[in-house]
Amino acid sequence: MDNSEYPASLELHKIYRVLPDKEAEADGDMRIIDESGEDYLFPADYFILIELPQTVIRELNKSYAHA
Repeated sequence: MDNSEYPASLELHKIYRVLPDKEAEADGDMRIIDESGEDYLFPADYFILIELPQTVIRELNKSYAHA
């Protein structure tokens, strides 16, 4: 991951939520919920996508609902 242009918005080695955005993907970007809690577009090559087990996704979604 590269956060050199956005050090206040993105922390290294952190898992971020990605929101679907076909237009952003077509432009090589990803819609990420950053440290502010808001979603913004960032270059896709700043991130590594990972697949999480459904049980982990459910637990994370529960915690997001309480945030």
